[in-house]
This record gives sequence, structure tokens and C-alpha cells, in this order.
Amino acid sequence: MLILLAAIFAIHIIGIILLLVATIDNAWWMSETVSTDIWARWIYAKGVWNYTDLPEISSYPQDYLQAVQASSVLACIFSILGIFVFVAQLFTLAKGQRFTLSGIFQLLACLCIMIAASIYTDRFHLNEKDGWYGHSFILAWISFALTFISSITYFVLRKKTAD
Repeated sequence: MLILLAAIFAIHIIGIILLLVATIDNAWWMSETVSTDIWARWIYAKGVWNYTDLPEISSYPQDYLQAVQASSVLACIFSILGIFVFVAQLFTLAKGQRFTLSGIFQLLACLCIMIAASIYTDRFHLNEKDGWYGHSFILAWISFALTFISSITYFVLRKKTAD
């Protein structure tokens, strides 16, 4: 059981790290001369990457951008809260009551990052032919999978310890 708990803890920590990198790093959309994330854009000119604000044009709707930003930050917060709740539940709750709240926090984090990545996929860079989704975008989807697996594991583990 201790090995299982350690594995769950490790998956949770990896998910948190991936969520933080996906939210903070500047590589949601890439091209040869542009690197864009959900916070700003960097343009490569004269051998230097220059920071610029995200464009306020119709292909970058601000309300959707704010939804992506908020959902990404909420996913990080819920996942971090989930790990603290997980550790607290190990020592305070009786068997059968453990891990439910951790599973709920992870499920919320999973839904938030799914919403952020889905909105970004659907609303941004639709007509751009020169570019590709960067590693932060891919990490967001990987962290979605990890947080989903971890939330399901918490719910299953709660059932197993109820006997």
C-alpha cells in the first residue's frame, strides 16, 4: 500500500509540475520568428527575442484569452490544493473517508486545464499556416491526462480502503 501511495504522490507532483510549466512557459504557439503563450508574445528580430503584448485583434479575442488564463491558473491552484489535502487526509481521516476531497480537487484541475486547452485550440491561430503548437500546449494536454488518472485513482483507492 505504501508503494501505491508513493506512486500516486509522484503522479500528482508530476502533474503539478507540468501544469505550472504549461501555464508559465512561453510556447503555446510557435513559428520561426514568434513564440506565443497565454500571457505574452516574443518576436525574434535582429538575433534577439523581444517581449510584446498579445495582439488585440479579432483572431485573439480577449474574453477567450482571459478564460484560458483563468482556467490554467485555477488548474494549478486546484492541483496544489489537492496534494496538500491528500497529505492531510492520510493522517486525519479514517479509512473509507480518505482521498475523496483530493479526487475532487484533481478532477476540478483536470476540467480546468481541459477547458483552457480546448478554448485555445478552438479560438486561436485558426488561420495561421506558418506555425505549430508548442511544448507548453502539449504539456497542458499531458497534464490533463495525468490529473484525470490521478483523480480516478483517488476515487478507486477510496473504495478499496472502505472495506
